Amino acid sequence: MRFYSGFALSGDQHFFDPYLKHSDYTVAGFSYGAIKAAQYVVEVHERIDTLQLFSPAFFQTKKESFRRLQMGGYIKDTERYLDNFLTSCFAPSPVASVTFGNNDAESLQELLYFEWTDELMESIRSKGTRIEVYLGLEDQVIDVEGAREFFLPYATVISIRKGNHFLQESL
Repeated sequence: MRFYSGFALSGDQHFFDPYLKHSDYTVAGFSYGAIKAAQYVVEVHERIDTLQLFSPAFFQTKKESFRRLQMGGYIKDTERYLDNFLTSCFAPSPVASVTFGNNDAESLQELLYFEWTDELMESIRSKGTRIEVYLGLEDQVIDVEGAREFFLPYATVISIRKGNHFLQESL
């Protein structure tokens, strides 16, 4: 199994163990990593049975002002931006311990401006790859309803009723 981590994270795969298919023919990604996982599936010429997208970065319904605000906050104070971002990711639960990985403004810009398209989804399905999308209904980072509506025609969409961006359920 190949796993792509979320923006600025490393080793975040364990958060998704309850849902992950540990198979040589599975590709999975969380948030920003979901973009990378989908792109990998399209580009690679090997067998991939399942693409698992955990809280895929879905910002195409957000206004330009939101994107500019995010970029400005990151550039002004990266450490503070990442702390606030993590708080949002885990809300309403307390922030769990995570390991930070590489991050830069270009990656954040790619995440914020990436557009999931019908063509991308059809090219994945045309390879015979099954798509699973996992969404936390309490996610305060992405547009959950917009993502659900977009992915439903292409994927099995699993909703975690009290799940946050990391799909951790609040009590």
